[in-house]
Amino acid sequence: MREVVLDTETTGLEAHEGDRIIEIGGVELINHIPSGKNFHVHINPECEISQGAFAIHGLSTEFLSEKPVFAEIADDFIAFIADSPLIIHNAEFDANFLNSEFERLGRRKIPRKRLIDTLYIARQRHPKGPNSLDALCRRYNVDNSGREKHGALLDAELLAELYIDLIGAREPHLTLVTEASTPAMAERGVRARPQPLPERISQAEREAHKLFVEELGAAAIWNDYPEWRRP
Repeated sequence: MREVVLDTETTGLEAHEGDRIIEIGGVELINHIPSGKNFHVHINPECEISQGAFAIHGLSTEFLSEKPVFAEIADDFIAFIADSPLIIHNAEFDANFLNSEFERLGRRKIPRKRLIDTLYIARQRHPKGPNSLDALCRRYNVDNSGREKHGALLDAELLAELYIDLIGAREPHLTLVTEASTPAMAERGVRARPQPLPERISQAEREAHKLFVEELGAAAIWNDYPEWRRP
């Protein structure tokens, strides 16, 4: 099973008011484990970066001025994410920015059903919080000491490491062995699982359930839920 962990950095907080994406980081997962294949790019937003945003990620207008614009990286990005589920912390924020960029280019938007929101998962598991990326790293003993500023690829790598704990797929006392999946994980001593965990639901069961939902019709309340929350 292929999934993609994504993170973005932006010029500000409001996509609908003209703020733009300036950095994208992506990590490919195969059976919930990083494969070592990543996507990372800085982007010229063609507009100014707010002081608040600069304080968070440290990416200046001058630094980004000679980077490619989103239109130049769009095809490579679309090829990387393909049709895989997208794992994002606070998914609505990043998806709104990505879809705003796609809309400017007349491209198809990312549908909501593709999004796996780890912030939602964290709030279900830890309703008393806090559930920021840094707080989750502390909770699950993930070393984020190199995160002085927000960075799209580093944050995606951290989230990829947290994801297996958030969904309860890491077996207690199981040591992950073999080669490290990403450079950041190598620095933290995290190594890839030698054998993927077995799927809990068979493909036949998934297909049968999909047909059942389709039979309920477009007005069925089930359609309001992303596929990752379905059995």
